[in-house]
Amino acid sequence: MTIQISDIAKLPTHFGEFFIQSFKENDKEHICIFKGSFDKEVNIRIHSECLTGDVLKSLKCDCGEQLEFSLKYIQEHGGMVIYLRQEGRGIGLFNKINAYALQDKGFDTIKANHQLGFKADERSYEIVDFILDHYKITKVNLLTNNPQKIDSLKDKLNIRVPILIDANRFNKEYLQIKHTQMGHLN
Repeated sequence: MTIQISDIAKLPTHFGEFFIQSFKENDKEHICIFKGSFDKEVNIRIHSECLTGDVLKSLKCDCGEQLEFSLKYIQEHGGMVIYLRQEGRGIGLFNKINAYALQDKGFDTIKANHQLGFKADERSYEIVDFILDHYKITKVNLLTNNPQKIDSLKDKLNIRVPILIDANRFNKEYLQIKHTQMGHLN
């Protein structure tokens, strides 16, 4: 696997001032948004791209709210958001929109993915190890509710920092499915 690494640039945002760097893995261009030093346990959020939640502020998921929580947390405590380009739990934007259409017809998020021929979650986290090694990060405080992310970093995990997002009328069932069928923590 050949990975290209960009230069580091400053990134002023509504959440504060950060640095940003990109890691190009084949056709996927991931980014790291960070602040502070990496000499002890580092606060890390692994966030998978969600155009509808992150950019359009969709209420069907909690992705945008989790990203905002994480950027505020990193601004205050230091650390890094690793933003992975694996839209729709790894099925891509086109298929995600088709899954949304199936959800509109009564399928839950997992059954919609299955109907399209996908697993409930197609994401991969191998690039995260490469990124953490690049920054020489050996211990992380992981901002997540996802047990798959916890398992992917078990050798480097110090603690889990829960991300608590209130459900709304559009994502209540989605969040319940993530908890009961995918094992997401509170």
